[in-house]
Amino acid sequence: MKKRVFVTCFLCFGALIQAQQLTRFAVVDLSRVYMAFLRDSRAVREWEDAKAQVQQEMDRRYAEIQDLQSRKVNAEIQGNEEEALMLESQIYRRTEALREYYQVKNAELEDRKNKLSQSDSFLEQVYDEIRFIAESEGYSTILSLKENSGILWYSPTVDITDKLIQNLISKAGR
Repeated sequence: MKKRVFVTCFLCFGALIQAQQLTRFAVVDLSRVYMAFLRDSRAVREWEDAKAQVQQEMDRRYAEIQDLQSRKVNAEIQGNEEEALMLESQIYRRTEALREYYQVKNAELEDRKNKLSQSDSFLEQVYDEIRFIAESEGYSTILSLKENSGILWYSPTVDITDKLIQNLISKAGR
C-alpha cells in the first residue's frame, strides 16, 4: 500500500514539474543573417552598389528641388509672382517625381534583397542551424523578427541572431 501511494505521489509530482516547464522563445533577424553571411558575395556587393546609386540620384534630385525653392523665395521677395508660380509648379512636379522614384527603386532593391536570401541551399543551412541552436539551448519557438509583425517587444537576451551568424560562419570555415 505504501509503495502504491509513493508511486502515485511520484507520478503526480513528475506531472506537476512537467506542467510548470516554461516555454522558451527566441527571435532571429534573418535579413541581418543573410547580409552578414553573404556580405562577401558578388551579388550582395552589386546590391549595395545599386542602393548607393539610388541614394546618389535621390540626393541629386533633392538638391535640385532645394535650388528651385530658393529661387522661388527670391522671386517672391522681388515681387515676381509669375516666376514664383512657375517655380512652385516645378517644385511640385519634381517632388512627386522624387517620391515616385523612391517608391519604385525601393521596391526594386527590396525585391533584389529578397532574391539574395532565397537560395535554397543557404536557406536550408540557416534553418538547420536554427534548429540546432533551438534544440541545444532549449528553445521551443524561434520567431522571425522582421517577418512577424506580432512582435511588439522582446528582450535582447532572446535574440540569437549573432549566435546564428557566428555558427554559420564557423561552419563555412571562414
